[in-house]
Amino acid sequence: MTRVCLVGSEDVDLRAELVSRETAREALATYDLREQYRNSLSAETISLGSAVALLNDLNWYLVRFTDDALVLEPSVSDDEWLSRDLAEAVRDGAIDPAETGEYLKVYGLTEEKELVEPMYLTRRDGEIPAYDLRDVKDTVVVRVTESEFGG
Repeated sequence: MTRVCLVGSEDVDLRAELVSRETAREALATYDLREQYRNSLSAETISLGSAVALLNDLNWYLVRFTDDALVLEPSVSDDEWLSRDLAEAVRDGAIDPAETGEYLKVYGLTEEKELVEPMYLTRRDGEIPAYDLRDVKDTVVVRVTESEFGG
């Protein structure tokens, strides 16, 4: 199963915003929504293609109410998320899944399960440099496209 995680913008109750709007509510109606991280919504889909399609269906809301949209695709990685752009590129065959691990956006994860201040890093010799923006309990690694990394 492929997982989608929508990370809400600060000062936005993401769940309330999405379920209060008919089109978003209908797009999410068949999914079991969970809060993976503080102020986030996650759902399991059947494939990478259906995850990208869901994000496309919700695009109007994502632009307004989210800071990030992440996809966890087990055929690429069991524990590193893909950015929306990278997930779409992998789905379309524009980027080989084996070539997705160099450019990273690493979030700090607090005790309260909140994603904080992402750092952009490159994997070196298979290792991810340490997150050093603040003390955190853990990190969440998101693979991104080269253009997202440089942009």
